[in-house]
Amino acid sequence: MNRVSPLVVLAILFFASCGDEVLVKPAAQLRLDYPEPVYRETQSDCPYTFDKNEAASLSLDDNCNINVIYPAMRATVYLTYIPIEDNKLEGLLSDAQKLTYDHTIKANEILEQPRVDPEAKVYGMYYMINGDAATQSQFYVTDSLNHFLTGSLYFDAKPNFDSIYPAVVYLREDIRKIMETIRWE
Repeated sequence: MNRVSPLVVLAILFFASCGDEVLVKPAAQLRLDYPEPVYRETQSDCPYTFDKNEAASLSLDDNCNINVIYPAMRATVYLTYIPIEDNKLEGLLSDAQKLTYDHTIKANEILEQPRVDPEAKVYGMYYMINGDAATQSQFYVTDSLNHFLTGSLYFDAKPNFDSIYPAVVYLREDIRKIMETIRWE
């Protein structure tokens, strides 16, 4: 009886398996579609108003702090209102900037976009924070005399920038809309 050498068997298997080309599949991208935003002016007894996306709901406290809640995205934009008293604007600006740059530990980059609207008396800064930081957007606006408002975007999930990126892009546009439509009373 002839025995087949293990080397021959191994050679046959090697050459038989090399016939097909390996096809590398591209990485899949999650597609999330969000509704086209429709904006309406907020109504409250607070000394400021803004236009908000109808996809969001509002939660208002006694100090005119507002939470803009996006239940479908499990996200909230926290708005904090502070009346400017005794020339404390410089301290408020410093605190808002420090709060943003505290995220540099986890952020890949922080992009700044100033807001200057002398007609509406709205001046501020918008920060887009890219990376696995706790927040992906922060901003502040003021009239430089009486009103100061800060905002921060947070998701009810562990920060994974790649996973939440489509929602971040959508909500950044809403935050820009809030900043563009702030009106002081």
